[in-house]
This record gives sequence, C-alpha cells and structure tokens, in this order.
Amino acid sequence: MLRRSGQNGTIVVQSGFYRVKWRVDVEGQQERINMSAKIAPVVFDKGGNPKPPSPEVRRTARDIVEQSGGNSKQHFNRVVLGEITFRKQAKVYLRWAETRDREPIRDTSSIEAALNKWILPEIGDLSLGGINNITVKPLVDKMKKSLSARSVNTYVEYIQQVVTSLRDGETGEPIHRRKWDASVMDLPVVKQKEQRRPSLRVKTVNQLVKESEGEEQALYILLSATGMRISEALALESKHFVNDGRTIEVR
Repeated sequence: MLRRSGQNGTIVVQSGFYRVKWRVDVEGQQERINMSAKIAPVVFDKGGNPKPPSPEVRRTARDIVEQSGGNSKQHFNRVVLGEITFRKQAKVYLRWAETRDREPIRDTSSIEAALNKWILPEIGDLSLGGINNITVKPLVDKMKKSLSARSVNTYVEYIQQVVTSLRDGETGEPIHRRKWDASVMDLPVVKQKEQRRPSLRVKTVNQLVKESEGEEQALYILLSATGMRISEALALESKHFVNDGRTIEVR
C-alpha cells in the first residue's frame, strides 16, 4: 500500500462557482474516488473573464480537503491500511526476515519466543500506528521485573523492527516513523561490565587441546578458533565448509 501524499485540491470554475476537486480513500479499494465541493461565486474581471482564485478561496479549498480526511494520516491508516495490528505485522516481519536476500535471519525462534511470551500478550492487538514510547512503557516496566537489562533492550528492539517493517511501496520508507526515546520508556541501562560472558583462559584451552586427540581435539580447536556455540559446531556437515575449506557457513 502506498502512503498518500498531501493535496490542496484543484480549483476549477464550474456553473458560475469556484469549486475544489480532490480525491479521498475509500474502504475496500486501492483507488481513490474523486470529490468536488462548491466554494464561492466566481468573480469576473472587466472583460467578463473569471478572475484567478483569491487567497481566501484557495485557503477555503485547502480547509475543505483537510476536513474531508483527504490528507489525514488517521484516515489513511484506518481506511487504506485497515489499522493493521502489531500481531499481524509481526508475522509479516518474521516471514520477511527469514526470506530476504540481504542478511536473512536463519533462525527466528528466539524472536518468536520473545514475541509470544512477552510482547504479543501486551501490545499484540494494538494498531501498529498506536505503538510508540508511551504504549510500550508498561511492557518495559513489566519486563524489568523478570528479565535482564540486555534482554529488555533486545525485546524493545524487536518491537521497533516490527513497526519499521511496514513500508511505503513507492518510496520504501517506513509508514510509521518513530523517534524512540529510551528515557521516556525508562529502558534499563545495559552495563557491559556486568554482562555474564564466561570464557576459558588460554592456558586451559591449550591443556584441553594437548590432552585430547582425534575428533575431540578438532572440536576444541574449532570452538576456540571460531567462537561458535557448541550446538552450532555439532550441527556442522561437510556442505557447510565452503571456499576450499577456508569458510564455515553456520546455519
């Protein structure tokens, strides 16, 4: 769906009156319908020709268009976009994230889990246009009671990505532009020094490699050299080694 650009209406002379013509969105159809409204009697010059519309006539024309909802964002969202819910757009986002050509997300299970457990029960039925700093804050307050600061921030990032994913088909720009504010949402500060990042020291890794052999030794070397998770390493198959063995595709 395309976002409609603003319109002032076209002023014409018809049957002795200045009239304004414009278009409005109608529920259930993509194309807009033509509208027309009378503004004021035509003013003629000495030669009997209609004078150009005065500033007051043009101002009245703009007011008529605005009052009709022709330029209304709310009218556009309700009629054309159908006030799509966050829940519905989340499904669209997940499908797009998995199938896009540029940096697809191979496994969206962690995002789906966050959506299903925390996000959708709270804001899933809100219209996408109604998702903002204020409506997200109660969810943030709830998550802070049970989740780490990093998780809360990550889940809010998921919300932002879903809202941004609804885009204008003509320009590719987000339909719902948001200026997200961590202070308004009262997001917890992520303190890197407090993040749990367990790791083995070099001496320990060297000892593991030295005292092992065969596939076990290869596994220790692979894990320490690449930083892969154990589940990722155990899932590797020969087809994941590409570029003459110099590159490993983690799927």
